[in-house]
Amino acid sequence: MTSSAAGIHYAPAGAFYADLKREVEGYFARTGRSPRGGLALGLKGLVLLGWLGASWGLLVLGHPGALAAVALAVSAGLAVAGVGFDVMHDANHGSSSGRRWVNRLLAYSLDLIGGSSYLWRQKHNVLHHTWPNVAGLDTDGDAGASLRLAPTQPLRRPHRWQWLYAWPLYGVFALKWWLADDWKELASGRIGGHAYPRPRGGDLALLLLCKAAFYGWAIALPLLLHPTLAALGLWLLASATAGVVLSSVFQLAHCVEDAAHPDGRGGLELGEDWATHQVHATVDFARANRLLGWYVGGLNFQVVHHLFPQVCHVHYPALAAMVADTCAAHGVPYRSQPTLRAAVAAHYRYLRKLGAPGGASPAVAASA
Repeated sequence: MTSSAAGIHYAPAGAFYADLKREVEGYFARTGRSPRGGLALGLKGLVLLGWLGASWGLLVLGHPGALAAVALAVSAGLAVAGVGFDVMHDANHGSSSGRRWVNRLLAYSLDLIGGSSYLWRQKHNVLHHTWPNVAGLDTDGDAGASLRLAPTQPLRRPHRWQWLYAWPLYGVFALKWWLADDWKELASGRIGGHAYPRPRGGDLALLLLCKAAFYGWAIALPLLLHPTLAALGLWLLASATAGVVLSSVFQLAHCVEDAAHPDGRGGLELGEDWATHQVHATVDFARANRLLGWYVGGLNFQVVHHLFPQVCHVHYPALAAMVADTCAAHGVPYRSQPTLRAAVAAHYRYLRKLGAPGGASPAVAASA
């Protein structure tokens, strides 16, 4: 992992992460399990891809009534998000399989659902996972002028109402990602102001081919077979469903009062090591909710994921207790919201506080 960038540095790794790695490595040694996903993840991927295929097929190729069409559009949006959580996410982190080619193949499931696995790895793996919630480096928590998601971001008059309009706005994010963001980053060679190695040759050709394939199955074919405003409305409903769900899981883990948001602009010594910052910048939620955990690919265990991104999410529930115990032993707060409802409420409170004049709690303003 990168320990410094643009003049920003982490403190040297200490005993906390060394003890934590020893515990996790001991778990896999005792159980004989692989840290990758294996058969369980493969079967789960087939279920989710089948869910997406069935929803799309019944909606586009069938002749559903109005209510059924609405239900199928929502189902397709949920399936798109599920594929993102459970198939592409682990694969792009290299945790689906011990074989690199399998991870790379599964990573293209993101290209199947509209994104770019090449660009996403630069934005998510490099910037977000190295510098979570650090202003000036982590672009995932920056929604531009429309939302204030960190105390380091400028306060604008409309933000006083962001706790009301944020959720509908999240529904636009997938559409913006598919139609604008990737193209802007590809053309500029920069992600959030940071240069990255632009795709060339086969990588570029495959990126463009996958974009064309997505626009074909997701937009062109439905509108060709159903050239009506209703078809466009259903497509927008499906994309909004995916956008709200994908955005929410990130926000509930990183855009709440308990998560630290240090200011990395201009360069500074963060004062703590990488692993400690991962815990300070991340909050778990609804860890006892098995159905939610299954659907979101274990991303309700975000602390575990940030500490061990190359371990598959099927292991997160077992590792969470080890992480919590090691955090307690080293005096590192491990924060978690008990339920999904509590996590949503925490995000609402956060949006409202940051939208108010002078609104920023000590917890979010601190540099971890």
